[in-house]
Amino acid sequence: MDKFEILQRMGAGEFEHFNGLLEAHLRGAAHILKSWGGSDLLQTEGLSHAAYGTAGFSAKMVLLSRRREIAHVIGEAEEALVYLYCSCDRNFVFPQFGNVNNVQFKDRFNGDVFELTDSLARLFCELTVANELDILYGNREFKKKFGSQLLELFYDMDRYLSPDARKAYSLALSDIA
Repeated sequence: MDKFEILQRMGAGEFEHFNGLLEAHLRGAAHILKSWGGSDLLQTEGLSHAAYGTAGFSAKMVLLSRRREIAHVIGEAEEALVYLYCSCDRNFVFPQFGNVNNVQFKDRFNGDVFELTDSLARLFCELTVANELDILYGNREFKKKFGSQLLELFYDMDRYLSPDARKAYSLALSDIA
C-alpha cells in the first residue's frame, strides 16, 4: 500500500479537480517531479500537496487537526513541506518572486509571516511549477486563461527552479505571447 492509499484510509476523499479527480492530479504532479529528478521528499510532497487544501483549491483531503497522523504516514519533513504549500497565502507570497531577494511567506491559516529560506523556496517553487503544469497539460482552457500569468510567475521563480523545471515550463508555455 502506498502513502496516498494510507491517506485515503484516513479520510482523504475523492475530490473533483480541474482535469478530473484530485488523486490523478496529485499523482501527476508527483510523476512530473520524479521525471525532473526530484528527491523522494519532493515527490512525496507532490503526492500530498493539497492535503489541507490550498489557496487555489479549497477542498481538504484531511483536517489540519490530523497533522501529526499525516506526519506519521508520510514523514515529518514531508508533512512540514505539505503544510507549507497548503498554507501559502498566494496573494501575499507570489508577487514577491523576482522582486525581492528575501521572500516573506505568509501562512494563510494562522497569519504568521517569516522569511522563506532558499532551500524551502526551491522546494516550494519546484512543486508550484509541477502542480500548475500538471493542470495545464490536460486543460486547454486553463492554459488559455492562466498561461501568461503562469509564465510570468515561473519566470519570476526561475532562480529557485531546477533546469528540468525551467525547460518544462518553457516548452509548455512557448506559445504564450
